[in-house]
Amino acid sequence: MINPRHATWIAALALAGCPSSTPPPAVSETSTELVSGEVIRAFNDRILEAAEAEDHFLTLKGLRTATMAHLAQHDALNTIDPRYETFVMAQPAGDSARRADPLAAAARAAYAVAVDQYPDREATFAEELGRWLSEAEPGDARRLGVEIGDASAARILAERRGDGWDSEAEYRWHPMGPGVYAEFSEHSGTPEGFVFGAGWATARPFVLDAPDQLRAPPPPEISSEAYTRAFDEVKEVGRHESATRTADQTHLAMWWKEFVESSHSRLARELAAEEGLDAWETARLFALLEASIFDGYLTVFDDKFHYNHWRPYTAIRWAANDGNPDTEPDPEWNNLHRHTYAFPSYPSAHGTACAAAMTVMAEVFGADRPVTMTIPEVDAAGPMSEKIPMDPPSRSFASFSEAATECGLSRLYLGIHFRYDSVAGVDLGREVGRQVVGSKLRLVSQGR
Repeated sequence: MINPRHATWIAALALAGCPSSTPPPAVSETSTELVSGEVIRAFNDRILEAAEAEDHFLTLKGLRTATMAHLAQHDALNTIDPRYETFVMAQPAGDSARRADPLAAAARAAYAVAVDQYPDREATFAEELGRWLSEAEPGDARRLGVEIGDASAARILAERRGDGWDSEAEYRWHPMGPGVYAEFSEHSGTPEGFVFGAGWATARPFVLDAPDQLRAPPPPEISSEAYTRAFDEVKEVGRHESATRTADQTHLAMWWKEFVESSHSRLARELAAEEGLDAWETARLFALLEASIFDGYLTVFDDKFHYNHWRPYTAIRWAANDGNPDTEPDPEWNNLHRHTYAFPSYPSAHGTACAAAMTVMAEVFGADRPVTMTIPEVDAAGPMSEKIPMDPPSRSFASFSEAATECGLSRLYLGIHFRYDSVAGVDLGREVGRQVVGSKLRLVSQGR
């Protein structure tokens, strides 16, 4: 897994120390309770930093890596002191694991996963590993922690092998028709014939049984009054220069644009530090959080390609041909940020991922907890466009649920989704989040 010829690996190994000639003392109850969650937060930040640098979160690689790393940390810690159910690693009955140092186990588990996925970043991850191993209990405690971390990482990596995260699926274009997703390469900035994310619907979730487990109800018929209302609304409040969209709606439309795996993980790091979550609680939080976002993306992209629903940009410009006499076309219409993503509209992926993540955080921090979230800058238009600062950079909410609702509706004011896209996405994400927190990593004890 790791090349011992690398100097960084040799340095990290040296920090692990040599076996002691005398039996090491068991890790005390107090020592495990005092293990900070900072080691979890630090690796989350490092891994997502590597992911953004490599592909700007345009693939599932970084999110999948973070999920695996935190699951490995979670399983390693709960092998030492079983507080929550493990994901794949069996909890041994003997006392040997209890003598292991939790810091060493958590750091090594995340390191092993991260280096496996980002070998070109080995020096960065080795630096982070060395920082935590230097603080770990020396001798056998540290050695045992490293062994448990390695074993936990190996099990998670093996369990996810062949999960299809990077598979490609052929998209079959359909003849232009009412409600049918259509090409708009001039607006998406993508090559002609390109569709993003078709393969995501074929990957294996972390927690859900399959991407189609939670099917959203169909969007309204194009001839219906419900569609006409949604059409008229996005045509007005989502246009580039709207007479009715408020300054606050314009702000929230742009402010929510940052990818969920970045913005919501940052929020979770801040809240975990603020609340003083220990390593066990923090590892569980981030494992559930990243898994819910990953499974949310798979679920919503399965729905997107199932329904193949068109975007407002196409619907408004082509309305003369939609068969609905109550929709008026506007051939020059453009949305707020003058960009549309190159995949079907329904439901909103952003709304789904936001709601899944917020549902997990509500379970951990409390459903009625007020929250302030900071997003310093966003893309001006599509991914990899110039960054623009947000003024103000923060927004506050009475609850995680309120934040998720606003996140979903931000896509309406941005002009890239109908209201029903956003509502269905948030509903779907909440159900994904409930499934994730309700079925995995559940509390088994309060420690010894």
